[in-house]
Amino acid sequence: MRRPAIGPTRRSVLPVRRRTLLGSMLAAPILAGCDDADDDAVTFFFQARPQEARARMRIIAAFTERHPGIRIRTVMSGPDPLQQMLTYCAGGKCPDVLMAWELLFAGLAERGVLLDLRTMLDRDPGYAARLRADSYPTLYETFDYGGGQYALPEQWSGVFLYYNRKMFAQAGIRPPVRWSQAWSFEQFLGAAQLLTRRDGRGRVRQWGFADAWVPYYSAACFGMNNGAQWFSPPKAPSHTDIGDPRFAAGLQFYADLAVRHGVAPSVADRLSDSAADLFAGGRAAMLLGGHWLYSEFVEQDGLDFDVTVLPVGPQGGPGAITDVGCTGLAIAAHSPRREQAWEFVKFATGPIGQAIIAESGLFVPVLHSAMGSAGFAAAHARIENLEVFTGGPAASRTMVTTPAWGKVESLMSRGCNRVLRGAAQADSLGAMAGDIDALLRAPT
Repeated sequence: MRRPAIGPTRRSVLPVRRRTLLGSMLAAPILAGCDDADDDAVTFFFQARPQEARARMRIIAAFTERHPGIRIRTVMSGPDPLQQMLTYCAGGKCPDVLMAWELLFAGLAERGVLLDLRTMLDRDPGYAARLRADSYPTLYETFDYGGGQYALPEQWSGVFLYYNRKMFAQAGIRPPVRWSQAWSFEQFLGAAQLLTRRDGRGRVRQWGFADAWVPYYSAACFGMNNGAQWFSPPKAPSHTDIGDPRFAAGLQFYADLAVRHGVAPSVADRLSDSAADLFAGGRAAMLLGGHWLYSEFVEQDGLDFDVTVLPVGPQGGPGAITDVGCTGLAIAAHSPRREQAWEFVKFATGPIGQAIIAESGLFVPVLHSAMGSAGFAAAHARIENLEVFTGGPAASRTMVTTPAWGKVESLMSRGCNRVLRGAAQADSLGAMAGDIDALLRAPT
């Protein structure tokens, strides 16, 4: 992921790491910028790799076929979507429809950039009721803040584990197939140790585990899977639980995979090879990541993989949980094309748009109807443990929603990264809690 000004986030950092600026350039032939002279078109700001951009264009084509009077002009995000959106809006060119990230939207809502979609939903209570009934509450509620609904979810991308079927079969390991029946930290570590291979000189030829996400976000998920929260409450938190012994123990377990047990690449090791490349090349047996990697792995010749769930610590469970990892679609508060933008957001996040998403295999949909569709199953025919995807939304938990995330993340990352390098122990992070709490409680 690139590193946005306010810090790495799943749909910002990660996507930009995995959805690189180069990918944006490759998608350029079908994407236009905000300077195009087309004043009547609804502008749609989003971030995507070329394949994902093409899937979005399918949604746009289906929408314009049904709404020929509404034109959509796409605007591709660069490596810092938050700053780009703020720049557009400050210059009076705020896109009408904006992709929303779960860690970024609260700051935009607080600044008055995003429309409270309750103003639109309340006008059509029948549609609103049908949408809520077909939605996963954990995802729908991702974008509520301060009593408002600032986006509707469009895709789920919580993290889980990819694993190499051949390596697991050779080692006699059978991983869990659903979130409700997770493996323990001890079982996970044992599997990673068994799957790590070294040559005669002690050099690792096959890692048991690698991480394709933001490492300290992943570490936080391990803390949450040991029975603690990262922040309390997760929405508009007043304090961090980074000093909770349960959270610290989970974070330390994650750090020790590399620092103590040597079953995962160290910080230095990750500089030479990306985790995704290690897994795709058969040099890592397990990989923590999200669905954004699925299309890449499917295209790898000879890579036989499946998916499983995160492990649970001794004070967590019984089932495993993951982060919400949700992106949504929002509307600019001062859009002059609010009504047209609302029609597009309803379409893309509703049954037809979600069916297109399901069939593409590039995203995991956010509606029950699309998740259970034949199209989604067909797009993932290689996956035996499909419940890891279909059960993911219900197992998702909000990590944090706060307009202060930029400042909090800057401080938090420094402390957590010292633990991940082996320069400090996780239980020392409690000393940062007071400073983090002050940032959370300060006026924004």
